[in-house]
Amino acid sequence: MITEKELQDIYDRWSNSQKGEWKAYIEGRDHTSGSSFIMTGIGNDRGEDIEMFGATIADYDFISHSKQDIPRLIDEIKRLKGILEKYTPS
Repeated sequence: MITEKELQDIYDRWSNSQKGEWKAYIEGRDHTSGSSFIMTGIGNDRGEDIEMFGATIADYDFISHSKQDIPRLIDEIKRLKGILEKYTPS
């Protein structure tokens, strides 16, 4: 089972990454010029683009979605742990 410390470490890594929603822009799929990149943030909250070498399209999609997926997964883990605690004898 994942410990509270491990969960907090994951949250801290997520929290310390560039802010905003991340979206992968893949050359040939999402645009037709330049290179593939991950856009961080939108509008005035836009951060630096992330470019990678040797990454596959699946890598770009995975990494960009992780910014939105990780907090949802943490919340679900906490919810499920709360349910387990109610039914686990002390």
